[in-house]
Amino acid sequence: MIDILLGLQWGDEGKGKIVDVLAPDYQVVARFQGGPNAGHTLEFNGNKHVLHQIPSGIFRPDCLNIIGNGVVLDPIIFRKEIDALAKYNLELRKNLVISKKTAVIIPTHRLLDAAYEKAKGDAKIGSTLKGIGPAYSDKVARQGLRLGDILSPNFKKKYQDLVAKHTQILDFYNFEYDLTEAEKDFFSAIEFIKEFDLRDTEYIVNDSLKSGQRILAEGAQGSLLDIDFGSYPFVTSSNTTAAGVCSGLGVAPNTIGEVFGIFKAYCTRVGSGPFPTELKDDLGEKIRQEGREFGATTGRPRRTGWLDLPALKYSIMLNGVTQLIMMKADVLNFLDEVKICTHYRLPDGTITEQMPFDLTDTDVEPIYKSFKGWECSLEGMRTFDQIPAELADYVSYLEDVLEVPISFISTGPDREALILREALAV
Repeated sequence: MIDILLGLQWGDEGKGKIVDVLAPDYQVVARFQGGPNAGHTLEFNGNKHVLHQIPSGIFRPDCLNIIGNGVVLDPIIFRKEIDALAKYNLELRKNLVISKKTAVIIPTHRLLDAAYEKAKGDAKIGSTLKGIGPAYSDKVARQGLRLGDILSPNFKKKYQDLVAKHTQILDFYNFEYDLTEAEKDFFSAIEFIKEFDLRDTEYIVNDSLKSGQRILAEGAQGSLLDIDFGSYPFVTSSNTTAAGVCSGLGVAPNTIGEVFGIFKAYCTRVGSGPFPTELKDDLGEKIRQEGREFGATTGRPRRTGWLDLPALKYSIMLNGVTQLIMMKADVLNFLDEVKICTHYRLPDGTITEQMPFDLTDTDVEPIYKSFKGWECSLEGMRTFDQIPAELADYVSYLEDVLEVPISFISTGPDREALILREALAV
């Protein structure tokens, strides 16, 4: 079976850490969507490392890591990621396989991203400017490049034809640019990536399933950024929910097993878009500092707010979550009161638990339930019976209203800083 691990909020939930923790129980870890806009942070043995396109199982020597066809890959960033991993002496060319069907981000995709965002002015999306949206747009328009194309004798022509289409658009926007250095780096990175194992990975995944191997599908971004079900148009350009696994790896729905949903004990969001429980005061800034809430990819400060149950229930429903993992409980250690949004009050006075279609244009008022804070350090705690009663009450309430067990509670960035809620059914 394929187990899925994905974020249930607006991204940055801590997926990288949990993939790294779970990876020893799997023979394969596979990324199924997203691209270099992802930033999965792993901390262990005093080291901190951020992965963008490479699956988070890469530090486990017995694990095969797959970049699936649903990903958009930037060869330049890929090379930088590989170079940054050199100090760990990993067998990257043995333990990393990339789908030939993976879409390729070329330099003009990044330029288009910047041009589109600039043209939006105050209505900008908050893009990471990594070329993700334009690359997915070309894929859907059936004019993009795929990684297997770099092995073609006429790859250069395919590339030039696509660049010609892009430059027409850039000229329309009067966007100034110079491709010289970027193209030099791009074609150098293309030669570099040819050293890796480029395969039809859908066969590898399905053959692994047939042989009884266990696969963990790693999601990027968060469910509330899904292109179909997120807070559109302030979303990413791929399907970040469990449904994206089937199309992003080439597997059937009946191969899906556990769905691990990760959420923070509070909420964060990077960039623009609706955020009903956002704290725009000193408390929000304090949570930002305590949680080191700055984008792993962009470095931008994340917006912070209270946990949002209507949004969380929505994500659980969409993904069919079977187990929950709560991250960053320790960030709230300093609070004497912790709040949770249980419902929204709409402008007409209606109270609802549902996410409205027009959340982007509707000012919803969050309705809160307050809990006593635990006001103590969680350092060194590894089992649920060790945690303070106030945190236990917080967790038990969430399990009751979400109707899904919370398996792990993360108490710090290191892979060892985890409280076991109950045995994982894996």
